[in-house]
Amino acid sequence: MKKIMFTVTAVMAFAFSNAQEVKFGVKAGVNLTTLTGDIEEASSKVGFHVGGFAEIKLSDKFSIQPEVLYSTQGAKEKGEFEFNGDVYDVEMNYKLAYINVPVLAKYYVAEKFSLEAGPQIGFLVSAKGKATVLGNSEEDDIKDGFESIDFGVDFGAGYDFTENLSVGLRYNLGLANLAKDAEDYKINNSVFSLSVGYKF
Repeated sequence: MKKIMFTVTAVMAFAFSNAQEVKFGVKAGVNLTTLTGDIEEASSKVGFHVGGFAEIKLSDKFSIQPEVLYSTQGAKEKGEFEFNGDVYDVEMNYKLAYINVPVLAKYYVAEKFSLEAGPQIGFLVSAKGKATVLGNSEEDDIKDGFESIDFGVDFGAGYDFTENLSVGLRYNLGLANLAKDAEDYKINNSVFSLSVGYKF
């Protein structure tokens, strides 16, 4: 992880020192998230993200875009448990919140249309699990069961309506195992996001 942080810092330092133009902005949007891996019968849930970014233009076609985003993620999982010989349906709602820091290489394939890809580091802010059985719900803090740092890769595309207003579609492929102290159990983040950005 230290090597990743050092690499990201080095890339950003190089980008700023060679920038032709730097624009700052804010963005917000919706997430469609789930958890993949050994989790059974997981389904997607809707969340949101909000934060800021800097677009560091190195040329007319190429730029580096670091971001800092607050992002709500997670998934829903259906299962069963047995009690006194009876089997009950249970739904688990995983509510995760991260501070995500993607650093994207952005290439303009046309004047207003760009493709982007790059690494993302996520810092877990909170993790709650809400279990619902027979219409009754109980929510617990489950942060101790999740790793505090996530790592993944982002792929996406963007379109600039004007010099200031843009829209973006992105997929985050989680690579780090989120399950803490679990050797044989793996879960990963999977997030589609649609956002609107405004550059100043």
